[in-house]
Amino acid sequence: MTTLDDRLAPPSSPAVPDTARLRVVLLLDVLDGRQQQFLQAYEQIRHQVAAVPGHVSDQLCQSLGNSSQWLITSEWESSEPFLEWVESAEHRKMVEPLHGCVRDTRSLRFLIARETPEQGTTKPAAAARRSAPGTAFDPVPTPPLCSGGVVRHAITFTVKPGSEEPVAKLLADYSAPQAQVDDTTRLLRTSLFMHGNRVVRAVEVEGDLGNALRHVASQPEVRAVEQAINPYLEEERDLTDSASARAFFARAALPAIGHESAQAGTPAAAGEKLARHAFFYPVRPGRGGDVVRLLRTLDAEAIADPAHPLAAATVFQREDTVVRVVDVRERPDGMPAAPVQQDGPAGVLRELLVPGEPADPAGLGHGGHPMTPVTDRSSR
Repeated sequence: MTTLDDRLAPPSSPAVPDTARLRVVLLLDVLDGRQQQFLQAYEQIRHQVAAVPGHVSDQLCQSLGNSSQWLITSEWESSEPFLEWVESAEHRKMVEPLHGCVRDTRSLRFLIARETPEQGTTKPAAAARRSAPGTAFDPVPTPPLCSGGVVRHAITFTVKPGSEEPVAKLLADYSAPQAQVDDTTRLLRTSLFMHGNRVVRAVEVEGDLGNALRHVASQPEVRAVEQAINPYLEEERDLTDSASARAFFARAALPAIGHESAQAGTPAAAGEKLARHAFFYPVRPGRGGDVVRLLRTLDAEAIADPAHPLAAATVFQREDTVVRVVDVRERPDGMPAAPVQQDGPAGVLRELLVPGEPADPAGLGHGGHPMTPVTDRSSR
C-alpha cells in the first residue's frame, strides 16, 4: 500500500542518472575596458579545454543589452570527467588568464534530462535548409556595443539611384517617437545620414536595445514613413510580415565595433559645442576589419590629445561596409581643422580605401567621405 508519506517522499534515486550528459553554465561580468583581453583569454583557453577527456563542446555568448555580461556554456559526456577536471591543478592554471578581466563569475551545472530534437535525430526542415544548395543565410547581428551605459547600433540600406531627395525628405519630416520606452530603457539619440543612395541610421539607447527598436518600429508615424519609402528601396521588404522584417533587420544591421570618447568632466573651452558628423569609407574588398582597426587607433590617439577637435567617435562595420560617426568640438566660426597625417596608421589606412571623391576638408575623416546629415534627434 502506498501511504501519503511515501508519495511525498523524494525518490530514492535521482530523476536523471549521473551518467547523463552535463551542461555547465558560467556567467561572467567582464570589467570595463577588458573585453579584448577577455576574448583573447577565452580564445587561448577554449582550445585547451577542447582537449580535455569528456569535453563535447562549448559556446561563448554575450548579453544582447549589456556588453559586459557574458555566458560560457559547455557540454560534457557526463559529470565525472568534468568534476575531475574542474578540481584539478591543471584547471586552476588554465583559467588564470581570465582572472584579470572579469569582475564576477557564477557557475551552474545541470544534467541533461530531455532534448529536442533527440540526440542522433535532426528536424527534417532544419536538415533541408542545411542541405539545400545555394540556400541564403542571413547572419544574426552581433551583440550591440555598450560603453558608459549607452548601447550603440546602426542599420543601413540603399535606395534606388535618383530617389535620394524624396527619401531624405520622408526621413526628415516625421515626428520623433517617444523617448522613454519603459522603466529601464530610453532612446537617447537617433542620427540619420546619407551618402549617395546609402542610408545609415545610428541609435544610442540606455537599457535594452531590442525593446527600444521594437518601441520605435511600433510608433504609427514611424510605420507610416517606413511604408512610404518601401517603393524606393533597392531590396524589397515587408515589415508587416515578421519573417521579412527579421530578414531585413539582419541584412541591414551595422554593429558598432568600437567607441572612443573623452573622459567625462573634461572642461570645455568658452563657446565650445559638439557637432555630429559621419563618414563613409570606400573599403577595398576584404579589408573592412583592417580599416576598422586603423580608425580605432587613430581615434584613440586623437582623443588622448586635448588640443584635438575630436571628442567622440563610433565605428560601425558589416564586412566591407564601414561608417564612422564623430562628435567634434565646434566653435561659432565652423568646424576646426585637424592636422592631416601623411604616414603611420593614417597612411596605411589610405592604401586600404578606393580612391574617389575628395575627403573632408577639415581632415577628420581619414579618407572617409562626408555623409549628408538628415536628422539628429537627442532626448538628453
